[in-house]
Amino acid sequence: MDGLGAGYDQVNVKDCTKAGIRVSNTPTAVDAATADTSLFLMLGALRGFSLPLMNLRKGEFRGKTAPPLGHDPEGKLLGILGMGGIGRDLKKKAEALGMKVQYHNRNPLPVELSGDAKYVGFEELLETSDVISVNVPLNEATRHMISTAQFKKMKDSVVIINTARGAVIDEAALVQALADGKVLSAGLDVYEEEPKIHRGLVENPHVLLLPHLGTWTVETQTKMELWNIDNVRSALETGKLKSPVPEQKDTP
Repeated sequence: MDGLGAGYDQVNVKDCTKAGIRVSNTPTAVDAATADTSLFLMLGALRGFSLPLMNLRKGEFRGKTAPPLGHDPEGKLLGILGMGGIGRDLKKKAEALGMKVQYHNRNPLPVELSGDAKYVGFEELLETSDVISVNVPLNEATRHMISTAQFKKMKDSVVIINTARGAVIDEAALVQALADGKVLSAGLDVYEEEPKIHRGLVENPHVLLLPHLGTWTVETQTKMELWNIDNVRSALETGKLKSPVPEQKDTP
């Protein structure tokens, strides 16, 4: 089973393994485009671009009253939750904007991968980051990894970015944190029950929304399709997949 994308939470890997079905995805091919989307959402959320964009399309230019002032990325501390290929690509791009970066993974990365980014525990990342970018896969351990208790630990006026999977964040808790002012703004490309989006997110002018377009470019879709073809060719010629999912890496 060859999936077109890095995420594969829609596949029951345990059942596939029991049935002798091998599962693959397309890692690395999606890294740059998804990181670009994270960067776009982060800049838009920091600057508060959602509200003036809405007003502009209503023919009100900046709006009947001037929008709130936004914030520059320079000097802000970005906390990357999940420092895989996408997280590392985002780190590089954020640092070019003058941001400081810290990250949390299950384990620290070797310095050749993490660079100057500081490894911190999950709690410290929540408590100290100005911007939090969610870049972890969705599984049993990460579902609602960020909910009410986690929002309460964050800095006031934190900015939340999610281009991973919607259900990593408890959407109802995010809506409440936005309403309470704990979360200043959010930039989202993924949702808990796609294509359905929580009304509290749609109606909030401080939330910048995209309809899951993280890899939606000619170049990245081509890379993903070529990766899939290589996976199929490898399976037919060698009996092994080019990129088995981590749960099956040791499966003979």
